Amino acid sequence: MADTINWPMVRKWVDRENMATYWRPYGYPAVMQADRSMISGAEQMPRWSVPRQAIVSTAINGAFFSKQQNPHQALTAQEIIASAEDCIARGAQIIHVHARDERGFNILSTSAFRDVLAELRSRHPQVAFDACLVAVNDEECSELEKMLDAGLVDAVPVNTTAIILGDNLFVKPPHAIIEKTRLILDAGITPQIAVYTDADVDNARRLLIDSGLVRGPLTWLVVPALPGCSPMYDPQSMIDGFLRIVRLITHVDPGATILACSGGRASLYLANLALLMGLHVRVGSEDTIWKWPHRDDLITSNAEIFEIVRDMVASLGRELMSAGEFRSLLRGAGRDAARVAAAQ
Repeated sequence: MADTINWPMVRKWVDRENMATYWRPYGYPAVMQADRSMISGAEQMPRWSVPRQAIVSTAINGAFFSKQQNPHQALTAQEIIASAEDCIARGAQIIHVHARDERGFNILSTSAFRDVLAELRSRHPQVAFDACLVAVNDEECSELEKMLDAGLVDAVPVNTTAIILGDNLFVKPPHAIIEKTRLILDAGITPQIAVYTDADVDNARRLLIDSGLVRGPLTWLVVPALPGCSPMYDPQSMIDGFLRIVRLITHVDPGATILACSGGRASLYLANLALLMGLHVRVGSEDTIWKWPHRDDLITSNAEIFEIVRDMVASLGRELMSAGEFRSLLRGAGRDAARVAAAQ
């Protein structure tokens, strides 16, 4: 490209004024007043409103990935307990688990969950535990009610979704969403609204919030980046997609507590984004096998991932929310008792 600068004009003004910058320190003797303007009295740089405490839930194993995908995946009760205890030893306050059968598949079994959670609760009464209780047949529907009555968990996600999740059809019908939520509430447990796409937010609004079954502020789990979920192909789509879901949630549930589940390739990048936004996170082997989006390094332990995120929290001037404070926060989800009673 040709040089179009008018050099004679530049030289004329350099000769007249040299290279002096126009500078008038009207707040003299201060050059820059950090707190308040010397002239208007207004705050120059107001402090950000960022929650000091951050929820960091560690999801130990989940329903999706096998040892073929990640040989470090915890499947047996003892593996799940050992992984959870490694995280707790490093300061984890909130543990999320799934139960697996002898073949390694996800299962809703009260005895299988008791093998894990009763042991962990007895050793670590200060820690909060929750579990994903997805019933896929009549037997598991019965087990769901037994699990809720067993008093093993502090919260249970409700998936308000209908998606093609990888190579699986994953649909929670409207009546199932409503009835599961009612059972959770009747058991004195807090439902967590789990959404995978932006449409799931509207399902939660229509079926649970505007129906009066629950009232906010609620706790939400955003589970993107897995195949069939809100896609995150690169940093731009991650930011755009996550911001849209967060805005929709806060529209239907002002004051919502939102946890980003660091899933798929987005992994720890999404956790970092959520913490920067003043939100909360769920990390671990449930939602991804990878540490980072741009490399193929596998998660070798949940404790390692927890430590990385724990240090992220500290580096941003935030601190881990304790299990007791988390339980207090969960009690914010309420219900319309008259409406529930009428449905029974």
